Amino acid sequence: MTRVRTKPRLRSTFAAVAAIAAALGGVTAITPMAQAATGPAAAATPLSPELEAIRAAEAVKIYGDPAIRPLNERKTGLISLGDSEISGEGVGNYDPATNTPNNQCHRSPDSAIHRTGIPADLTFNVACSGGYTGNIRIGGSKQYADELVQSDSLAVKARNTKIKMVLLVAGANDDLQFGPVMTDCVTRWVLSQGTCEPKYGPGWQARVDGLKPKVEATVADLKTVMRDAGYADSDYKLVVMGYPSPIGPDFYDNPNFPGKLPGGCAGYDSDAAWGRNYAVPTFEKGMRAAALASGATYLDNSRLFQGHEVCMEDTWARGLYLDLGDHFPWDENTARQSFHPNYRGHGAFASCLTQLYGSGLREASCADPASTGTPVLQAGAWDSLYAPLKNEATGNCLDAKGGSSANETAVLGWDCHGGRNQGWWYDAARKSVHVELTHDRCLDAPGANYGAGTGLIIWNCHGGANQSWVRDGATLRPAAAPGMCLTVAAAHDPLRLQTCNGSASQRFA
Repeated sequence: MTRVRTKPRLRSTFAAVAAIAAALGGVTAITPMAQAATGPAAAATPLSPELEAIRAAEAVKIYGDPAIRPLNERKTGLISLGDSEISGEGVGNYDPATNTPNNQCHRSPDSAIHRTGIPADLTFNVACSGGYTGNIRIGGSKQYADELVQSDSLAVKARNTKIKMVLLVAGANDDLQFGPVMTDCVTRWVLSQGTCEPKYGPGWQARVDGLKPKVEATVADLKTVMRDAGYADSDYKLVVMGYPSPIGPDFYDNPNFPGKLPGGCAGYDSDAAWGRNYAVPTFEKGMRAAALASGATYLDNSRLFQGHEVCMEDTWARGLYLDLGDHFPWDENTARQSFHPNYRGHGAFASCLTQLYGSGLREASCADPASTGTPVLQAGAWDSLYAPLKNEATGNCLDAKGGSSANETAVLGWDCHGGRNQGWWYDAARKSVHVELTHDRCLDAPGANYGAGTGLIIWNCHGGANQSWVRDGATLRPAAAPGMCLTVAAAHDPLRLQTCNGSASQRFA
């Protein structure tokens, strides 16, 4: 589908840099699932006259008459609520009614809720770019005059259809203010004002702590809306989805790296690393805690775009984008499409949601484990899966040297400190070993050399034989050369392959 607007656009250029400071609308950002049942479906609570009129009109469009049907006689539906991360902001193909001077919700027919493989007759996207939890909660505020409070939209849809899944993606525009922070980080780089991490890092955890109760209260309100519509909690899935990191520091490894401005990954390298290594993971942990505390199913997408960030190969997010055609003189909407999921990003969301729906999991994570472009669901949240690998002989932990995640970074034994460059996850299904810094870097025997003394590195995950490892007791061995073992001979020595000999230097806990 082509975009509705026809005015010319100018992409990222120095001439438009002054727009950034006032731009970027809201970013947006293993246990079996056992939602508590509340008994059989009850009669729906009557809506207000205003909402009842809207519901009746919608029922006429769907069925030809305004009646509320029994649950099992309705068309099935899926619905997404929240902010720009799920509305479709960044896709560039917007419903015309949500792309006007008076309504910038930027809903796209290509957003994730419309593209899952979950069987449903109808799909609804009531999320709105720039939305915060106050635009979603019961009794909240309308974001635009022609919009409903999102919980009211849910109340209408839940009475006209049989809702199978409610998807919530919200929190980035509350205390976190993710969009303005991204704006400031980019602006500071463009104007050579210094990195933004010192400005935001010290208070970041407090921001996350502030948004958690608001997300919990929003989930509670959505459950209330569904109960008032006659649903038991077990009649549908309520999914809270986290936010992926749209940018990271590894774009120099992209063989076709276009440069920061042409590629839209403007910013200091250290800020990109801070965002990926601290800001987004801290946000993710807060979202996870809120989801679990409120009884929602949680989908951790924090690593989903790793390997597909802005300026990387096959990017799943739109980079810095200045929409000057429809926003001149520049205003707060000029750059709001920046750093949001693009068409492929929403396709990745849809794939993860489809896998989650049929999994029976209460919490799960999703990522592309071998740069295939195909997301894979994993039971549990990422922060519960990564752990250090401690050498029995030296007491050191395996360490990606210098905290780098660039291709060819050496791996060695180093004093254990709990950093993300010492966190590792063994993917038993693919036999790959991923470093916690990024899901896109795997333990690698360079050149498929399995000879004694070969030093190990991290490299872009590709699923090849030289990234395939077998756990045999406390040892890790190349699948292609099971007689060789990962070895750290002495403290602070490189990780090497040596003939397996049963020594403590080859055992990792």
